[in-house]
Amino acid sequence: MIKTEKFTLAGSKGRLMLADLTFDDTQPDAPLIIFVHGFKGFKDWGTHHLVARYFAQNGYRLLKFNFSHNGTTPEQPVDFADLIAFSENTFSIELDDLKYVIDFACSGSVIPAAPSVILMGHSMGGGISIIKAAEDSRVSRLITLASVGTFRNLWPAQAEQQWRTAGVMYFPNHRIGQQMPIKVSLLDDLDRHPGRLNVTARAADVKQPWLLVHGTADPTVNISQAHDLKAMQPNAQVMVMANADHVFGATHPFTGHELPAHLQEVCKLALKFLSSSTH
Repeated sequence: MIKTEKFTLAGSKGRLMLADLTFDDTQPDAPLIIFVHGFKGFKDWGTHHLVARYFAQNGYRLLKFNFSHNGTTPEQPVDFADLIAFSENTFSIELDDLKYVIDFACSGSVIPAAPSVILMGHSMGGGISIIKAAEDSRVSRLITLASVGTFRNLWPAQAEQQWRTAGVMYFPNHRIGQQMPIKVSLLDDLDRHPGRLNVTARAADVKQPWLLVHGTADPTVNISQAHDLKAMQPNAQVMVMANADHVFGATHPFTGHELPAHLQEVCKLALKFLSSSTH
């Protein structure tokens, strides 16, 4: 039987992170995938629950979580109810959060310990996953979906000067008509850690088997960034998906019970990659 258990983990700066683990109860210690959501994302967005169920039905556990500063709260896990936290987020905070999640998965304190973990990151979460794979030997395999090759892809380059002058920039959430603030501390974080936070450069340090999936019709992260990542890490397996968009056909909210065609193909590719790469 496929089950989902929910947890609350301690994240950066004392903030709590909601997480859930989907698994087949006949395989409680199956290999563990950690899903890393993107910018303006959260663990319960759209089709993420169907992705978790797909992998649980095919011999894996999938752990998904909300970054501590993604704007959701434990009480409102699908709403951006804490824009103060969102405004204070940085990429270093997210890397710390992911470390805490890996610690949780590998410790065996609450769930059967994973000797290693597989990272599956989407968009900005792909960039975070690339960096973490490069620096944490507990990551055994890496899957990135529509990953950024640079975090600066998330805003127009010409906006940075005004952002610095104002101290804050607002990112529109067109789905709900919300203006989401990010303080200039995020830019400061990039400036203070130019080596660690250079996603494309860090791709060269990824030693694990890596599947890199990108759609040709991605309007958010141009497919050229996938080619940049591949150029830095020739061992990565690149799968270009014709006509796929940034979320591979998913939407939020998603009312269907089956994965969209492109996302189903992504899951099949990922499963084939995982079965062919070394455990």
